[in-house]
Amino acid sequence: MILFALVHLVAATGIVLGGWSWRGFALALGVYYVRMIVVTAGYHRYFSHRAFRTSRVFQFLLAVGAQSAGENSVVWWASHHRWHHRYSDTPLDVHSPKQRGFWYAHVGWILKNTWATDLKQVPDLAKYPELRFLNRPGIDFLPCALLGLAFLLIGGVHGLIWGFMVSTVLLWHGSFAINSLTHLVGRRRYATKDDSRNHWLLALITSGEGWHNNHHHYSSSAKQGFFWWEIDPTYWVLRGLQRLGLVWDLRRPPADVLAGPLEAGADPERVQRARDAARAQA
Repeated sequence: MILFALVHLVAATGIVLGGWSWRGFALALGVYYVRMIVVTAGYHRYFSHRAFRTSRVFQFLLAVGAQSAGENSVVWWASHHRWHHRYSDTPLDVHSPKQRGFWYAHVGWILKNTWATDLKQVPDLAKYPELRFLNRPGIDFLPCALLGLAFLLIGGVHGLIWGFMVSTVLLWHGSFAINSLTHLVGRRRYATKDDSRNHWLLALITSGEGWHNNHHHYSSSAKQGFFWWEIDPTYWVLRGLQRLGLVWDLRRPPADVLAGPLEAGADPERVQRARDAARAQA
């Protein structure tokens, strides 16, 4: 809680004392999107859902890169996210807005000290000593601290405030919006057991994570924007990494998954587009 509050305070104070800077804002926004892609590709699609494969070396680099976001270790993150999928929007869900309201789902649950890492949820990750090392208290936030130091050394106070502090605040709330807003606003294409929803604006903000109903329908897909009109920059980056040989076996939803089962009352035109796209992609 102290770290969370401190980053927000330093970011706000730095902007007030230093004055607004369009150059700084552009830096923060650019760094935000780079970090968001690392968060979504690392924390979420790889460590939580194993939606693609990679080498052990690149796995470690992906873990360090993800943890530079300051959202705890990849082992902690994945253990809670897998639990969320298992009990999504039920009383056992760790961050359901349906059960405990928007603010608790957005940030309140993170500030509690009751959510320890459950290694039983992530045996595939816990077998790697280097990932367990990154899960140690103090070590888990070391990549984030080193990134902040790098911004200070390279860009001075201006780089620290805008490149690190402001981008971190944006990154946190962009990530947290998936836990909160994507279970409250948007459209439901698929008849999932929870209240997950798709929203194009949240997809733009989070590099493709806003296609949340798609994701809960078929969570093991590396591609969350199932159809061509659903923008998913994280998947585009993964395709690029695949061409470089750094990742492989990117999972995609099969045609029968794309076609349904569809949510009752879904817009007929959208349903037909989904079915046509499913046949085309088959």
